[in-house]
Amino acid sequence: GVLLVESGGKSVQAGESLRLSCTVSGYPTNDLHMGWFRQTPGHEGELVSTMASDGTTIYGDSVKGRFAMSRDDDKNIVYLQMDDLKPEDTAKYLCTTGPRRVLEMGWANYFHGSFARWHDALDAWGQGTQVTVSS
Repeated sequence: GVLLVESGGKSVQAGESLRLSCTVSGYPTNDLHMGWFRQTPGHEGELVSTMASDGTTIYGDSVKGRFAMSRDDDKNIVYLQMDDLKPEDTAKYLCTTGPRRVLEMGWANYFHGSFARWHDALDAWGQGTQVTVSS
């Protein structure tokens, strides 16, 4: 199966930048549909960005223009470049992968309205990396 390991999270000041990495094992990144998701305690969380295997990328409204998702197929790593960070970006960031149709359901109403079913319908999740932004 696919194994995802995130890294790069740390505590920063508002306005600073960070780059998160999701190291992928078990499958080539150029064959995977990938997503970044973020969670805060007590909240369901939100999809931050998705990148299909063909490179088509979608961003959530709250990060559009500030975050950029990319991948290095030679290294099998997917990145999330985060610029102009805000305190509301504080969260645990997780990468995930699964069928494109299921992954992009996260932009609509998850899996027929169920976040839990959407979460479980995806193929793999990393453990996450914490980003904390102070004002």
